[in-house]
Amino acid sequence: MSKDEDWAADLRRYAMRRPFLKEQSIWPIWLYRRGRRIDGMAPGLGRRLATALYWSLYRVIETASGITLPKSARVGPGLRIWHFGNVIIHSDAVIGANCTLRHGVTIGTREENGPVPVIGDDADIGAYAQILGGVRVGNGCRIGAMSVVLCDVPDGATAVGAPARIIAARRDAAAGAA
Repeated sequence: MSKDEDWAADLRRYAMRRPFLKEQSIWPIWLYRRGRRIDGMAPGLGRRLATALYWSLYRVIETASGITLPKSARVGPGLRIWHFGNVIIHSDAVIGANCTLRHGVTIGTREENGPVPVIGDDADIGAYAQILGGVRVGNGCRIGAMSVVLCDVPDGATAVGAPARIIAARRDAAAGAA
């Protein structure tokens, strides 16, 4: 999927007219996609100027929206952030396609220079959930609000609590594993 198709997939997840006017949470996603395109530009003055503009906009949008989404993170198409504020994504994090993040989510390390989470496709992460360290959250997972995920969550599972524990696994995911 090209980077423009990634952005189109992000927009489809917002399913409203003129999301830029209605949801601040789309601003950092737009800038993230733009930053990735800038990194793909040929070296030269144009790229340096675009990068300088990117970083200026990054700070303004980060401050206005409360969402930290650096262009070095790897994010699949169709990211949806519900509401804005206090969303922190580590610069080395990996987030799959069609994931949903709610306000207050942190995806980061447990220690300086430590490993970062990998989030699979179609994950749904509740408000104020923390996913920390070198964990893998599988495809189709649901992470409950205010959960602290410190260990892997298998495909299709639901994890809740602090520290998070698996409370359910969807049958279709369990059948596929058998």
